[in-house]
Amino acid sequence: MGLIFSHLDVYGNGLLVSLELSGLTFVLASLLGVVLAVCRISPVIPLRVFGRVYVGTLRSVPLLVLLTLFVFGLPEAGLVYSLFWTAVTAMSLYWAAFFCEVVRSGVRAVPKGQIEAARAVGLTFGQVLRFVVFPQSLRSMVQPLASLLIAVTLNSSLAAAVGVTQELTGQTQLLDQQYAQPLVTFGAAAVCYVALTALIGQAAARLERKLVVQR
Repeated sequence: MGLIFSHLDVYGNGLLVSLELSGLTFVLASLLGVVLAVCRISPVIPLRVFGRVYVGTLRSVPLLVLLTLFVFGLPEAGLVYSLFWTAVTAMSLYWAAFFCEVVRSGVRAVPKGQIEAARAVGLTFGQVLRFVVFPQSLRSMVQPLASLLIAVTLNSSLAAAVGVTQELTGQTQLLDQQYAQPLVTFGAAAVCYVALTALIGQAAARLERKLVVQR
């Protein structure tokens, strides 16, 4: 345990970078995912086709393959920027496909009668989504979105495989290379990930209970 306590700053910095990587990815993926969900339920056929193809394609590619493609492929195409933001971009594009399906399933949970009534009073497609569909679908999306955030947080560790060594798993690998005690170093990292997922689960449960009370 002395190894862990003497390197708390390393774990702390790695955890902060992991949180930043996961947070940025989740926010960007949520924005793109909402756009994709709107495309998938849009009455415009080309938009529906685009959304379907995007989701089907990205969900069929392993995240590590996509990260590797971005990190080593973009420089050859003349697009060079930091490894951190390359990882954020790749992960955001990947998780947006899953976020889209969560939003779409939440939209489907809204009774069709309410959507038809909104259209009957003259609301446009965008107004129906904004004032009727999305507010009601939020409660049904809390737990799926929490699970998605947990998946984003845990899979952020894959960024270490493509050179983002500042995050938690990357820092843990560097410590293990220095001290050759994987049970201790990676055990401490595992505890950090478990704590993060537990906090996300508790926050989601509280938010869900709050939305139930408001109903």
